[in-house]
Amino acid sequence: MRVLAMLHLYTPHHNAGAEMMTHALLRALVDSGHEVDVLLSRDHHQITDPYTHQGVRVFPHQDNGDPFAWFADPARRPHLVVTHLENTERASILGAQYGVPVVHLAHNTFDDTKWALARQPALVVVNSEWMAEDFTAWWLYEHGATPMPPMLTVHPPVRAEEYATKPGSRVTLINLCLDKGADIFYALAKRFPDRQFLGVAGAYGTQHRLDLPNVEFLDHVPGNEMRDRVYARTKVLLMPSVYESWGRVGIEAACSGIPTIAHPTAGLRESLGDSGTFADRDDIDAWETHLARLLTPRGWSAASRRALARATELDPCTQLAHWVRTAEVLGGSARVAD
Repeated sequence: MRVLAMLHLYTPHHNAGAEMMTHALLRALVDSGHEVDVLLSRDHHQITDPYTHQGVRVFPHQDNGDPFAWFADPARRPHLVVTHLENTERASILGAQYGVPVVHLAHNTFDDTKWALARQPALVVVNSEWMAEDFTAWWLYEHGATPMPPMLTVHPPVRAEEYATKPGSRVTLINLCLDKGADIFYALAKRFPDRQFLGVAGAYGTQHRLDLPNVEFLDHVPGNEMRDRVYARTKVLLMPSVYESWGRVGIEAACSGIPTIAHPTAGLRESLGDSGTFADRDDIDAWETHLARLLTPRGWSAASRRALARATELDPCTQLAHWVRTAEVLGGSARVAD
């Protein structure tokens, strides 16, 4: 089966949660023997030539006519199109024009993501049960008895063996924008002057850096380097996010038994479950209390055991296998026309 993913940017050069999840899904298709090409729609200073990442072939953006090199060539035309975010509309139009089924990967519950469902994709992949319920309720409200596109829930797949390491000593925030909680991160660094903090630049958003003696910064880290450069130096992860549809980094950290303190978004409550320590992002005193407890040997050990247990519960093998089987069925309908 030939698969074309129409995306804006891609790992390992751009590593937001959307890209990491998408790569996990595409990599599963490659591991099952399928051909996967990624076509980018944005320029990136590190992506000037085609490259292959864990079996997925990635092609840099050249001009707006790029997709026709695939769709107009019968020998190259995909059996299945995968897309997300800003490419969803265009990929849906091209899929309909050429009779190729399109899969929408939905990473949030924002209005643009929901309204794209009106394009009637062959499949919508959501990353959490709460998103599936939210999408279903919205569709019933907006479209009544009109059948909703098929939907599949796949938690952002995290392969534990690629992240597990011996935890370090720092308190870490990944993505230093305000919506991810940079202000809380710095407030805690001031309240714990004897503890070392680690701030990692994110893939998007305005990054805020405050010069404090106990804060170290890392520039944006490729996904395949997170274990050694971030989690091997982390004791407690902070996730004071305004919004998380899931919160992949909390599960990446859990693979090493690193506990997370999080704002109780619907996604983080589902992903972290009983392993998470939750505090409202507006209650800095609660964050201080929880962090102080997790920095004690007894408090950290108990939370670490819960984190490891949660990572084990979220083994991605079953959901990835279901995703591959579903994609193969969809792509098989296009292969009949070859």
